[in-house]
Amino acid sequence: MIRGVINQNLCTGCGTCVALCPEEAIELAINKKKGIYIPQLNEEKCNNCGICYKVCPGHEVNFKELNLEIFGKEPEDILIGNYLNCYVGHSTDHDIRYNSSSGGIVTQLLIFALEEGMIDGALVTRMKKDNPLEPEPFIARTREEVIEASKSKYCPVPANVALREILEAEEGEKFAVVGLPCHIHGMRKAENVNEKLKEKIVLHIGIFCGHSPSFLATEFLLWQMKISENAVNKLSYRGRGWPGYMQVGKKDGNKEKVKYGEAWSTGFGIYFFPYRCTLCCDGVCEFSDISFGDGWLPELMKTDKIGTSIIISKTNRGDKVLNNCLTKKKIELKIVDDLSVAESQKAVMKFKKKSFQARMNILRLYNKKVPSYTFNFQKPSIFDYFNSMLFYVKLWISSKHLWRLMDIYVSIRRYMLGLVGYYIRKCGLIK
Repeated sequence: MIRGVINQNLCTGCGTCVALCPEEAIELAINKKKGIYIPQLNEEKCNNCGICYKVCPGHEVNFKELNLEIFGKEPEDILIGNYLNCYVGHSTDHDIRYNSSSGGIVTQLLIFALEEGMIDGALVTRMKKDNPLEPEPFIARTREEVIEASKSKYCPVPANVALREILEAEEGEKFAVVGLPCHIHGMRKAENVNEKLKEKIVLHIGIFCGHSPSFLATEFLLWQMKISENAVNKLSYRGRGWPGYMQVGKKDGNKEKVKYGEAWSTGFGIYFFPYRCTLCCDGVCEFSDISFGDGWLPELMKTDKIGTSIIISKTNRGDKVLNNCLTKKKIELKIVDDLSVAESQKAVMKFKKKSFQARMNILRLYNKKVPSYTFNFQKPSIFDYFNSMLFYVKLWISSKHLWRLMDIYVSIRRYMLGLVGYYIRKCGLIK
């Protein structure tokens, strides 16, 4: 039962269980203290069918099984999984590119797929109009709706609740889905349980993810900007060039903005990791047809002020859609190697792959439940273990609203890591 996943703090808040429950016995509610979504089970409606547990990516994702099913083989590249090609690219529409997170290529690709009749709709997310601090997953069926859902959402997003709308769609309709790794994991597991869903979803678009900040991150950002939550009528986490700005529209008509990099460097997102995000080992959406992320490459960071994406095509279907869009001159693409992908996502790769096993081992030591991934991880170093312990201290500080201690924590952490690194090198444990 999904109840066990919740009690063990393994729920990702993806919403898959809500959409697939045949009795509609599950709803998602925001836990204000933790700043995440938690499923609420209606015991009277529940018939103990177990479907919620089967589709849940929180307690288990069988990487070996899904790789064989989707790609026909296990990946040779441990960092990015199975893939066909790697690219950098962007939309040729300046407005779409400028007002998106990193190049507007996901937005452009969905518009292209709609206009070409490849899909009838796309599962995307926008911020609610009547509650701009909460996300709203929905099925976009027009160009305008797709554009409305552009830009990243740096808060918990229960995207997969909209799978119910796909299941209830007219016979023959086809859909694209856009999600983070946990969403795509849930979708793939749901498709194995519900054949109808597998027929309707024809394109899986993944977004690279280091973690999805809790709602406490937005609360912290507004606290820093001295803006009351009740004063907000619009919130945009990205846009206006690259890497862009976080912009808050207020009910009095004024707008406040902060540079994307400045917001993150002062604590937004860096401190506010949901606990379950620390137990994820997929940073590039390994089970999507195509996945996208910011182009954090040295040459782009020096010259690009509008936005460019790093792109991984993983299936023939995904690569074909990209190249058809290129042929119609809706996007620009340039082939790069897998090393460029790893270079552009160094921090994500280190967190998701290299230090992952250290966190798992630490939590097992404290008798905490961890998810099953059937995956061979890189061996962590002593430094990874020490850094991971400090990392969980950081999570504790942020979860207790001890925000004024964060600057002190950063200084102590920097000193301690430097000291440990010095002694490790002196003792010859690492070179």
